Amino acid sequence: MHVVMFADQHLESLGGAQVSMRLQKRFLERAGHVVTVVAPRLHRDAPDDPAYLDLPSIAITPDREYALSWPGARTDRFLDAEMGARLPVDVVHVQADFWGAFIGHRYAARHGLPVVHTMHNRVDVGIEATAPFPGLVLRALNAWARRALPGGAPAGAEPRKNAPSSQMSGGSMRDRRDSASSATAAARSRADGWAFLRRLARLSRAVTAPSGHFARRLEDHGVAPSVDVIWNGIDDDVLDAALRAETSERRPGRPRFIWLGRMSPEKRLLPFLEAVIASGIDAEVEIVGGGAQLRAARRLVERSSPTASVIFSGRLPYAETLRRLADADAVVQTSIGFETQGMTVFEAASLGTPAVVSDPDIAAELGSGIWTVPDATIPALAEALRRSAADIAAGTPVIPDPSIAERFRQSSRTAAMVDVYARAVAAGR
Repeated sequence: MHVVMFADQHLESLGGAQVSMRLQKRFLERAGHVVTVVAPRLHRDAPDDPAYLDLPSIAITPDREYALSWPGARTDRFLDAEMGARLPVDVVHVQADFWGAFIGHRYAARHGLPVVHTMHNRVDVGIEATAPFPGLVLRALNAWARRALPGGAPAGAEPRKNAPSSQMSGGSMRDRRDSASSATAAARSRADGWAFLRRLARLSRAVTAPSGHFARRLEDHGVAPSVDVIWNGIDDDVLDAALRAETSERRPGRPRFIWLGRMSPEKRLLPFLEAVIASGIDAEVEIVGGGAQLRAARRLVERSSPTASVIFSGRLPYAETLRRLADADAVVQTSIGFETQGMTVFEAASLGTPAVVSDPDIAAELGSGIWTVPDATIPALAEALRRSAADIAAGTPVIPDPSIAERFRQSSRTAAMVDVYARAVAAGR
């Protein structure tokens, strides 16, 4: 099978979705399939791979790490010309949210190809967390989608043209206010994040999501009637190496906690550190990652002198990150409502490391091996840290579900996705 993947960013750029797609590509190729990855050209040196089809692009960040390819006739012509030598194609797999999605759906529509669309991003939450005027951005994004996507029909319920209005039938002022309110709500529903995702799903034969909780949310908001749940996986080889290196006995010492991720507000690093300080736990706390809040996090720790020792380890290679996860007594997950999966806690559970979990959706997905945080307050997180530290010190930590290690392997995730590809292809015959 020849699978053409579309991404918003080059697979050699930084980001969790890019890591996941590189892994998917490698395991599809390992299983005997052909993969082409279409994405904006990277504006720095990167490993060359014949599977990459780089589109003309412009850099959109000062460090030139990320780029944009404009979805339009010029890009369509370039893509069709470059794909000529790679034909035939069996299925298009869109794993993009913005220009990559537009370009991928346009390509599939021109050539009558089935689309599987993986929804990686909760667009409404992501834009609200990163954009100064999220409502305006979402309206602009939906307008762009109407122009760029095949068909261009607006998403959301449209008012029936022949339906009698309250004013025409002599309704009361309250009726007219209710009618106006309903019209406003309908208009808003056609310009929010869910409307945007509905536009993409409508052009797809199958929609997948990386977690059960995100799949349910997509279904509840009418994005697709049925969403396949396929976790982003962990490299089988790296997992096996980490498990071989793991010792059966815990290394002596104070309870060891690890927090890792991008240091941005939605990840809630600063509230975590405030909870560490408030909890008074005597523990080792390691912070892995980087980002805009690093300086503020360091200042907070230096100013407060917590009982726990807090170490900032910076960005680490993936294999070393897994080794640190395996050595920790618990990983701490602090974002709430933002993650569509929450890879870190699944990686940790695969290695036998439990988690302190703030997001109730992620807690429900993991099922066991967790200390839950009942609400988003710092006192609640501090209490969960005290509870977990006491259990670890007593030698009675919670235990992750051992089946996660097998269910999370990329080989099993690739097999599940190939089944979705086959179903999408068969549906068009």
